[in-house]
Amino acid sequence: MKNIAIIPARGGSKRLPNKNILDLGGLPLLVHSIKFAQANNAIIDLVYVSTDDEKIKEVALHYGAQVIDRPDTISGDLEPTITSLQHALSVIDSTIENVILLQPTNPLRPENLLKECFEKFENTNCDSLFTVSSNQHKLGKIVDEKFIPFNYEIGQRSQDLDPLYFENGLIYITKVSCIHSGHIISENALPIVIDHVFSKVDIDTQEDLEYAEYLLEKNIK
Repeated sequence: MKNIAIIPARGGSKRLPNKNILDLGGLPLLVHSIKFAQANNAIIDLVYVSTDDEKIKEVALHYGAQVIDRPDTISGDLEPTITSLQHALSVIDSTIENVILLQPTNPLRPENLLKECFEKFENTNCDSLFTVSSNQHKLGKIVDEKFIPFNYEIGQRSQDLDPLYFENGLIYITKVSCIHSGHIISENALPIVIDHVFSKVDIDTQEDLEYAEYLLEKNIK
């Protein structure tokens, strides 16, 4: 077994209760990531869901994913994703080279995204890869009730801004050795720019879910 997908899906969402199994387009939210991984079985050997929640476990098993029971000690609100990946690798009885992290809160992905990303990952001397999107906003800080521009000067045109990018969360590919050392994004990570409308979906609120539903229906039609 060379490449696995891990979908971390804990059950303790507070802003949007039961978020990972809420309905999106007729499927529980995390199932979109499971199906995306299964559709890329030429790359992904097995699909795992790491969870501390029995309902999420039932859904994952029903849709054909393997389940890793995550301990409560690494399932809290402030727990970083890396610990769930390290725990998953510690209980999987197999030699693995690469982990493809699929966050359930980013359920919509372009069909060929993983294929394109994985080809670049294999053909580049990098230990990890992650997707980013460009940010066209004029950003700044508020200090002592004053706005301090960050990436522009007052009066500067938006089209003249230096490009900035943000992690969009669609895909992370990481060598197992990096995860063991505590990193999902390594020092020589390769950023892949994806300015697809799906890259703006990151579900944390009811409004985010409704926006994803709108995009999904529009894409199907």
